[in-house]
Amino acid sequence: MTRLTSAEAHLARRLGLFDITMIVMGGIIGAGIFITPYIVAQQVPSTILILGAWVFGGLVALAGAFIYAELSSQSSVSGGQYVYLRDAFHPALAFVYGWALLLVTQSGGMAAVAVTFAKYVCALGHTQASDNFAAFLAAIALAVLTIINCFGVRAGSTTQNLFMILKLIAIAALVLFGLSVTSAPPSALARSTSSAPTLWNSLTAFGAALIPVQFAYGGWQTSCFVAGEVREPQKNLPRGLLLGVLGVIAVYLSVSFVCVHALGPVGLSQTRTPASSVMQLALGENGARIIAAGIAVSTIGFLSQSMLTTPRVYFAMAEDGLFFASLAKLNRARVPAFAIALQGAVAILITFSGRYEQILNYVVSVDVIFFALTAGCVFVFRHRRKTDSPPPAASPMPVQLAPPFRVPGHPVTTLFFIVACCAMLFSTVYRYPHNSLIGLGIMLTGLPAYLLWKTRRVPIQ
Repeated sequence: MTRLTSAEAHLARRLGLFDITMIVMGGIIGAGIFITPYIVAQQVPSTILILGAWVFGGLVALAGAFIYAELSSQSSVSGGQYVYLRDAFHPALAFVYGWALLLVTQSGGMAAVAVTFAKYVCALGHTQASDNFAAFLAAIALAVLTIINCFGVRAGSTTQNLFMILKLIAIAALVLFGLSVTSAPPSALARSTSSAPTLWNSLTAFGAALIPVQFAYGGWQTSCFVAGEVREPQKNLPRGLLLGVLGVIAVYLSVSFVCVHALGPVGLSQTRTPASSVMQLALGENGARIIAAGIAVSTIGFLSQSMLTTPRVYFAMAEDGLFFASLAKLNRARVPAFAIALQGAVAILITFSGRYEQILNYVVSVDVIFFALTAGCVFVFRHRRKTDSPPPAASPMPVQLAPPFRVPGHPVTTLFFIVACCAMLFSTVYRYPHNSLIGLGIMLTGLPAYLLWKTRRVPIQ
């Protein structure tokens, strides 16, 4: 069985299967699905290839969900990827992951999404938000969510569930009203498929389309961060992961189909606001306002999910004596309030710095590296079970050695996910070398930080 530290043992296990499913879907569905379809259509202006990109991206996400389902079934403690990387490889690698999460992948994304929320709220009021006012409104939203999550995991989860349900209602309205729009003229479809590109051009274009698709599908892994607060985590986490990812695949395919149906591939590639364009065709200006409200709800829901899940990684790092000791302390509501406050504070600082869009450009290359490494944990843990060797002595929370869930089709499906991650890393570095190198550089600053904390390490008892 998993050995718990004293603080970990006192976390409140109040999340069930429905909560985890909503957390998975909430971590994936942000504002991206309302906007990303046009980026995909620009790369592959063909109905079949557009939908094919979303199907393929969904298969990659599902393969990842299977992997994380097996890993989550082996551990009942909070921290998710941090715990898996620490126990499979080395605490230094796990620390670098948490470091990058705080400085790049999560906080930068939260800041960008918070500003998007502020701009859509202003659009609902028929006002144009200045950068300073948008940052101020975004900071207020982040601060409110920080406070809510400090009141307990149940308060944070209830808020997240509410926004997720409202988000699904907005998406359902987009799909239903979009289907009522007369299909795009056949001539537009013909123009989009009249040329005969070479096989190589088609493959490279399809690969380019997968970059925004995979970014839109990202986020399901964050549900594992809250394992220490889930009832029967070795059963509910794997089930919630799979149900949530399957639900998102259905949602994304529905939205993509509706956008192509209403606008046509060429029309979709020519608009930067596809969801708004579809709703305008269906309901006029009222439709545009409805979808603006839907996007605002979707963004605040994503922020709520991030504030609920990600601080548990910093909590796990502090439990190992590798981060500020205060981050491992629980408040009266039995949540790591200092870790939650840290996440909110860093996201707010990035929001006011105005650098969130630049930081967001560094996210993909860092994210996919840790996805591939985490998938490699499956091989390590399975080999360890065969040889009956214990986890490294550096790991204070070893995994359980008899998982109730196993990745179907392993090692083929696991290798498929790793290869997909490597391909996306290559595509990202090839297309955006400057941003990728900066992201990798920020990530590597975690190594000296790890050595600093290791020298003063005082594990929580």
